Amino acid sequence: MAKKVNWTFRAQQDRLEILEYWANRNKSKVYSAKLYKSISNHIKLIAQAPEIGKPTEFPEVRFIIVIDYLIYYSNHADNITILTIWDSRRNPAKLKL
Repeated sequence: MAKKVNWTFRAQQDRLEILEYWANRNKSKVYSAKLYKSISNHIKLIAQAPEIGKPTEFPEVRFIIVIDYLIYYSNHADNITILTIWDSRRNPAKLKL
């Protein structure tokens, strides 16, 4: 059974900024729609199998890769919390979980 998925405000903002960036850059929402669908499909996968993500230095935090983005999430007994979506091309020293 799939766990309930909660999004932090930060993760919601990250997703929105990423999708808006690509819509503005490409002058089209086609790629943004494909990226949104890919992110959504990966979130469903996480909800079904939370251990699928790669562990981090924090015990409850894992991440999964979607194209050039890392989706960080925490796995709890009854739900999954999406913490942030990080562009892997950015400086990792600036990532704060």
